[in-house]
Amino acid sequence: MNTEKIIYIVAGGPKEFIPSVIFNNKKDVKWMGVDRGVTYLLESGIIPDFAVGDFDSVSKEDWKSIVSKIDEVSRFKPEKDETDMQLAMEWALKQNPTHIKIFGATGGRLDHFMANALMLSIYQKKYSTVKIEVIDVQNTLSVHYPGKHLLQANGKKKYISFIPLDNNVTGLTLLGFKYPLYNHRVPFGSSLCISNELLQETGTFLFENGILMMIRSTD
Repeated sequence: MNTEKIIYIVAGGPKEFIPSVIFNNKKDVKWMGVDRGVTYLLESGIIPDFAVGDFDSVSKEDWKSIVSKIDEVSRFKPEKDETDMQLAMEWALKQNPTHIKIFGATGGRLDHFMANALMLSIYQKKYSTVKIEVIDVQNTLSVHYPGKHLLQANGKKKYISFIPLDNNVTGLTLLGFKYPLYNHRVPFGSSLCISNELLQETGTFLFENGILMMIRSTD
């Protein structure tokens, strides 16, 4: 019996950065639209379970379509403390998911992207049993805390980079990688762990302290 509960969050970044194949998966996931991302879903024939945002980037016609088709919509004033993505994450995590995949959060404004990426470090620590990823056509981004982590090879996104999010990443060991590492300290701002690759179908990374962002990429 499959007990996995997956939520797809689709934000309003440039649509060309969103893998088009996700819109074919109309079953087995809960859908959430964020601001202009709601229109992406509706254009693909998907009625999201929930829509959130200030909707300052959608037209009046799109707004009418949103409120007429979606049962649960939360609209906020643009002058607010939280970003639309933060509001989306708060809703998504209340659904007790096992996996959250975020699309449409890259490729546009860098301030929004950085906020979205770094926000993962907060939510991933608080909800350690939930797998949270930011995904676009070229990259998959996730945040990890100390421990042992197993990786499966990904033929399309073969490059693997580790970026320290604080100055306390210690004991980093990379096993099964083209460029192995053993019990190493990686300071904040280091480019040591950029663009590595797995040598086989599986690999392992483990570390003792700190926070690591992992990015799996394709050229």
